[in-house]
Amino acid sequence: MVTDSNIAQQVPRTANLSGRLGVGSIVFMVIAAAAPLTVIGGNVPLAIGEGNGAGAPMGFIIAAVVLLVFSVGFVTMAPHVKEAGAFYAYISAGLGNRLGKGAAFTALVSYTAIQLGVYGYLGWAVNDAVRRIGGPELPWWGYALLALLVVAFLGYRHIELSAKVLGVALILEIAVVVVMDAAIFLHGGAAGISAESFTPEAVFSGPLGVAVLFALTGFIGFEATAVFRDEARNPARTIPRATYLAVLIIGVFYALSCWAIIEGVSPSQAVAVAQQTLNGEANMLLDTAETYTGVVVRDVMNVLLLSSLFACVLSFHNVIARYQFVLSRKGQLPGALGKSHPVHHSPAISSIVQSGTALLILAIFAVLGLDPLVGVFSAMAGVSTVGMVLLMLLTSVAILVFFNRRSTPRLAARWKTTVAPVLAVLGLAVSLWLVIQNFTLVTAASVGVSVILGIIPVLALAVGWIIGHRGKREVPENSA
Repeated sequence: MVTDSNIAQQVPRTANLSGRLGVGSIVFMVIAAAAPLTVIGGNVPLAIGEGNGAGAPMGFIIAAVVLLVFSVGFVTMAPHVKEAGAFYAYISAGLGNRLGKGAAFTALVSYTAIQLGVYGYLGWAVNDAVRRIGGPELPWWGYALLALLVVAFLGYRHIELSAKVLGVALILEIAVVVVMDAAIFLHGGAAGISAESFTPEAVFSGPLGVAVLFALTGFIGFEATAVFRDEARNPARTIPRATYLAVLIIGVFYALSCWAIIEGVSPSQAVAVAQQTLNGEANMLLDTAETYTGVVVRDVMNVLLLSSLFACVLSFHNVIARYQFVLSRKGQLPGALGKSHPVHHSPAISSIVQSGTALLILAIFAVLGLDPLVGVFSAMAGVSTVGMVLLMLLTSVAILVFFNRRSTPRLAARWKTTVAPVLAVLGLAVSLWLVIQNFTLVTAASVGVSVILGIIPVLALAVGWIIGHRGKREVPENSA
């Protein structure tokens, strides 16, 4: 059995994480965590079929606008937050350490949940792809385990190795969707290109809130730009630029691709095709790609869907490991988790523990015989969505409180320190209400099970707040 003292003797300790990540590298990792191809193939049919049909692109636009407004205060406060803790560090600075530590536990639960959900999706997708080419049908968890081992290796190494892997995967998956989008628009779609998706009739033809909900789940992880501040080349400039770019690129990509797919099947048939996809009778993304670009592109897209899912779990692994690293240095987790590797300058021990945690929970899911899509992916996505929207709401409140304690800002700065955060609070409060109101659609579970899942992030917040006073040991920023 490995104890804290054993690890302390085995792994020499260095002061902090290090790296020279630029804007591009950080944006790559953040967008990879959003798994754009996975969202186009999964969230888009859900937003169309369960939401407002042909008006679904507006859901992604609304979500992007809300997060852009949130980002104004987020990046304005960035120079005042010297820790790579993202939501945890912001909430601590504005609302106190105890609530901040509760937020850190909520973040750990939320990121772990979505990572586990994507492992389930990845295992199912790989098995489905293998069966389609005539291979044997194997348990989903076997493929998930193989992916976990590769993630564990990359997560242990220097962050720039992960950035390169994620960058290649991201470029390829975005490229293949752009090819499909361009082909649809060049061919004129199924019934001519129109702006019907953006008319009031289409936007309000069904529950717009459902489209916004599934759009928000597609942005999970964008705030991770701040998690990498210790490994950024110039945090004061890199983090704000990376944050804005990540939200803009993700938002435009989602909205444009959603619109393209709707035009590809025609606005009048979009709901029917989306519902066939949800029933397992079709695949809205792959079928549309084949119609406009051929079988080869469809097959390439299917392979890239797998790389998208892998890139997603790798990104979340890196974020979770760093949250644990920060919590350890604040005295809330075992001290060994706060030690960086002497060569790779990575949170190596934290990375190993994160891999072990994921392995243990996946083993439990496998023993319980849970369905990888409904029992694992949908349920874990629900937990994560509640947690992340709650964290963003608390962060916006923290930004308001933080700047309100300072001298009255210049009129030109009030937009960043007061107006934008207030608007973000309002937008995120409505978003959280939409998530809760439509929660069973995310979890694909009963009301009782959904309530239990939805409470998990709140319980994590409460537990973190309760034990927050125990943080007596804190590693100084420049300790050796």
